[in-house]
Amino acid sequence: MSYTEFSIVDLKTKFQLEFIENQELFPQPADYDVSQELRALLKEFVPLALAIDTEKARSELIVAPLLAKLKLGLANVSLFSGIEFNIDREQGLTGRCDFILSRSNEQYQLDAPVVMVVEAKNDNIKSGIPQCGAEMVAALRFNLDKNNPIEAVYGCITTGSLWHFLKLRDKTFYIDTSEYHIQFLERIMGILAAILTE
Repeated sequence: MSYTEFSIVDLKTKFQLEFIENQELFPQPADYDVSQELRALLKEFVPLALAIDTEKARSELIVAPLLAKLKLGLANVSLFSGIEFNIDREQGLTGRCDFILSRSNEQYQLDAPVVMVVEAKNDNIKSGIPQCGAEMVAALRFNLDKNNPIEAVYGCITTGSLWHFLKLRDKTFYIDTSEYHIQFLERIMGILAAILTE
């Protein structure tokens, strides 16, 4: 088993997670000061990614540039793309992660994962919840094993144009009631920045 094979039932039974689906996780997120360079890049890239309409195109043309600019704009943040994150083979917490944001400036080695970003398959946000949830469980375990003082791990499922946030604290798994469209770039980046700097 790997992250991609999990279902919501697996998360509930294997890890005894309690799902909370009726809370807005970021009721008043601060907007991020998005650079004109990123705005110009996405103005060109978003229509192209949507026209190509593959997961790979959305990842390369929307998600990666946005996360890279965020990483470069924040101190003590590292970004990982497509790395193996094998935590517990018996529990199925293995596999390659789309993106991981870490509260550390260590770029050659994953140190303190705090945001797991999963690209939604077939543009279906809901289908990404189990994979992202399993990666978040693995991140919590990783941080516990490394004595990282990170009490909650966040997740984000994205199609590139839509962004949906999750939160895991202990055994409580929160699914945000809001989704954010790429038009609200300041809000998306503001949420990510707040998580990484809290």
